[in-house]
Amino acid sequence: SAGIVSATAKNKYLDGATMAIALIGISIPSFWLAIILIIIFGIQLGWVSVTGGEGVKDLILPSFCLALAPAAVLARLTRSSILEVVREDYVRTARAKGLREIVVTARHLLRNALIPVVTVMGLQFGGMLGGTVFIESVFARPGLGRFAVNAIAARDFPQIQGMVLFTATVYVLLNLGVDLLYGWLDPRIRYD
Repeated sequence: SAGIVSATAKNKYLDGATMAIALIGISIPSFWLAIILIIIFGIQLGWVSVTGGEGVKDLILPSFCLALAPAAVLARLTRSSILEVVREDYVRTARAKGLREIVVTARHLLRNALIPVVTVMGLQFGGMLGGTVFIESVFARPGLGRFAVNAIAARDFPQIQGMVLFTATVYVLLNLGVDLLYGWLDPRIRYD
């Protein structure tokens, strides 16, 4: 992940470049980025269809636009969390024991640094569900966001209820997954 790379190269060029890209990714609205990418890759270069093509290559830009902001948030959070955990006594002790750096990073740093990241990751995935409305509109793709907007415009209450139920189910499953990951990342957490 970019956050791990950035944390291991603290105060170096790679760290600054990674965090600058992450800041730009957080700052740019997804619909604006989508329009810019369509102009560059669809109109000027002609690499992707502008009118919502059917191939897998036509899913690359919408996926990128949808995932950029959450990935940037997670990269910045991962970096700060790792830099916080790296100063803990147990990390120094693991290094003093002579453990290889990869073992220290995998067993001690990441397991403890990823606990707050997993929390935000669940929320970011849930938030991406709401962002699909804008991305589907800009890229002229059919999907759940457009389905929900059309159902609301037509006042089709059964479809609206189905979308609300689906969204709530996704959020509940994401939160369940986050809770289960807590138990795996932190052995002190036990579920009885």
